[in-house]
Amino acid sequence: MTAEYKKVTTNTIQKMKVAGEKVSMITAYDYSFAKLFDAAGIDIILVGDSASNVMAGHTTTLPITLDQMIYHAQSVVRARERCLVVVDIPFGYYQSNSEIALASAIRIMKESGAHTVKLEGGEEIIDSVKKIVSAGIPVMGHLGLTPQSINKFGTYVVRATEEGEAEKLKKDALLLQEAGCFAIVLEKIPAVLAKEVSESLFIPTIGIGAGGDCDGQVLVMHDMLGINTEFKPRFLRRYLNLDEQITDAIKQYVTDIKSKDFPNENEQY
Repeated sequence: MTAEYKKVTTNTIQKMKVAGEKVSMITAYDYSFAKLFDAAGIDIILVGDSASNVMAGHTTTLPITLDQMIYHAQSVVRARERCLVVVDIPFGYYQSNSEIALASAIRIMKESGAHTVKLEGGEEIIDSVKKIVSAGIPVMGHLGLTPQSINKFGTYVVRATEEGEAEKLKKDALLLQEAGCFAIVLEKIPAVLAKEVSESLFIPTIGIGAGGDCDGQVLVMHDMLGINTEFKPRFLRRYLNLDEQITDAIKQYVTDIKSKDFPNENEQY
């Protein structure tokens, strides 16, 4: 279905839910990979605050700044021809009050050219969601395991396994929908709960570790391409093993230089 659309928009994503077509989403943080993903037909690129981990080497998403997120988003948007680009508002730039949240979202939109922003949380940040949406900026929500709250949770285990937390998640999903979110990421929650939430909403859900009944799926590019091999959750499917392939290529490159095999006569002027 998405082949019919020259540009994927929030409206396209909504139509995909109605038609029963699954939404494909992946993270990207630079021009080169974003160009490849866009050309391959991905529906959404998420410029995730996971850049803090996979690009900068931090152990959490908390240290990355708004300026750094805008830089990554600018690089991705330059490569985009067709897909929708969503940008995470990083920790500390929307939680304190809705005015700061709106200012952060406006900076991302104006300075990067991205199409939407993403916020983590439910009722606690609903005023920020409403403020941003009222300014004409589309918002993607994020419930379940919310990495920006890792110090509160203290662990990356599956969320909403207990009845109380599950009920809150269902309530928060409806609140985000009512506040104007165009989609919601559901991260690392029981598949049965994700199915119930997805069926209760008219906006799409994008799952990561939330089962196959979500309206779409997202993975971090470094995980699914096998660049990062230390992260091995049950929900991850590796489509390549670039860690091994790149390492072998560099070893061969070093060997060819040391042995004076590279460059040869055909590789010089």
